Amino acid sequence: MELWPGAWTVLLLLLLLLLPTLWFCAPSAKYFFKMAFYNGWILFLAVLAIPVCAVRGRNVENMKILRLMLLHLKYLYGIRVEVRGTHHFPASQPYVVVSNHQSSLDLLGMMEVLPGRCVPIAKRELLWAGSAGLACWLAGVIFIDRKRTGDAISVMSEVAQTLLTQDVRVWVFPEGTRNHNGSMLPFKRGAFHLAVQAQVPIVPIVMSSYRDFYCKKERRFTSGRCQVRVLPPVPTEGLTPDDVPALADGVGHSMLTVFQDISSDSRGGGDCLKTPGVAGEARL
Repeated sequence: MELWPGAWTVLLLLLLLLLPTLWFCAPSAKYFFKMAFYNGWILFLAVLAIPVCAVRGRNVENMKILRLMLLHLKYLYGIRVEVRGTHHFPASQPYVVVSNHQSSLDLLGMMEVLPGRCVPIAKRELLWAGSAGLACWLAGVIFIDRKRTGDAISVMSEVAQTLLTQDVRVWVFPEGTRNHNGSMLPFKRGAFHLAVQAQVPIVPIVMSSYRDFYCKKERRFTSGRCQVRVLPPVPTEGLTPDDVPALADGVGHSMLTVFQDISSDSRGGGDCLKTPGVAGEARL
C-alpha cells in the first residue's frame, strides 16, 4: 500500500521533531550521529580526493592532498589540537614514526603533525573500505595482513628498502589495534624491527587521552582538547635484531611517561580512564 502525499509530510515533520529531541535529550544518540557523520564525511572527501590523486597514480605525495582535505575536521567537532616538539623530526632522512592508537579520531592528530613523505602502515581490511580504501592506496598507504605473519614480515622487508631508496617515512601504531581504555597496550615489535633493519631513527609521537571529550563506552563525544607531543628521535644505528626487545620496551616506557603527563590535566574519566601500562610479550 502506498502512503498518500499527506502521510509523507507527517512522517517528515515527525522526523524533524524527533532528531532535535534525540540530539538534546539523548547523549548516546548524539554520539552515534557524530560518529556516523565523521565516517560518512571521510568517505565523501575520499570520493573528491580520488580523481585528484589519480593524476599521479599511486604516490606518497598524494598524502598531502588527503591531509589538506582532512585538516578541517577538528573545527567541525570543536576539538583543539595542540602540537609540540615538531623540531624533533629529522630534517632530511627516512625514519619510522611510532604513535599510540586510541580510536579513529587519531586521524585528527595525525593530520595535524604528519611530516612530508610519510605514509601510515595500515591493516589490509582498510583497503576494502570503499572510497577511503582507494584514496589511501593512491596516497601510498602500506597495507599488511596482520593475520598472516609471513606476509607481514615480507612487506616489512620491502618497506625497509623503500625507506632507503625513496626517502619515505612510515607511521606505525605499534599497539596493533585501537585502545579505548585510556591506556597503552603492549607494543608489537614490527616497527622496531623495521627501523633496525633499515638503520633509521624512531620518532615517538604521543597523543593525550581523549577522555576529555570522547568515550566509546559512555557513548560520549563532545568538544575538547588533544595534546600531541613529538619526542626526540631514537637512533638505531649499530643495533641488531637482538636489541629490538629492549628498544621497544624503552620507547614504550618513555611514551607511557609522556602519555600520563599530558593526559593528567584532562577532564572526564569514568570507564574510559584506567591505569595505563605497557606490558606483556610483543610480537610482529
